[in-house]
Amino acid sequence: MSDAPHTPVPPAAKPAWFAVGMALLVTAVVTVLSYALPAAEQASGVGLAFLLATYLLVLRRDNATVRRYGLSLGGLFESEPLSLRRVAGAAAGAFAWAFGVALLVFPAFWFGWVAWWKPESGFVPAPPHGVWEDSLGQLLVIALPEEAFYRGYLQSALDDAWPKRIRVLGADLGPSLLVTSALFALGHLATHVDANRLAVFFPALLFGWLRARTGGIGASVLLHALANLFSAYLARSYGFS
Repeated sequence: MSDAPHTPVPPAAKPAWFAVGMALLVTAVVTVLSYALPAAEQASGVGLAFLLATYLLVLRRDNATVRRYGLSLGGLFESEPLSLRRVAGAAAGAFAWAFGVALLVFPAFWFGWVAWWKPESGFVPAPPHGVWEDSLGQLLVIALPEEAFYRGYLQSALDDAWPKRIRVLGADLGPSLLVTSALFALGHLATHVDANRLAVFFPALLFGWLRARTGGIGASVLLHALANLFSAYLARSYGFS
């Protein structure tokens, strides 16, 4: 859900190696969990690990810090009393950004998906009920924890360490976008060793751009969930599952 723009870097920003080290540590933990937990509990365990790491690194701190890391979500993760107007406004903004970007990029995403996976059968639309059944899990168990850690904590912490930016389509971007996206892709590879998993680097660039453009993670959470659901729908429609 969209929040206030990213505020200037505080003087006490930690060095980049600390944020990268935290990302590697969390990646190691979630990798162990992904192999050690029963299949039915893997996604929940990994999601909880990401949320716990984000809590320890950011969410337990003051409201100004939570907002600076883009993790306010309209006040949901702040200690102040909730304002329904603020939550609704942030949610509306996040939905507008996420669905607007999805409408623009999903046709190209579809083309790229077919080129990457090379399905042997033609497209036969899958029943939509599978998308609805998976939507809440994709949003709360996968997209929210991953975006909170990678785009909320990691990208913001690296922005603090590397303040130099260039403006791209209204977003101020720096090396943090590439490093965060690369670590995001490597994390996916570690939890399931398959080179195809590295392809998530490309949508991660878009999630990171949204985080920088909107000042919060809400839009990237929604777009992340939508992209996962759309990928799963394409897989079903092309006979992969």
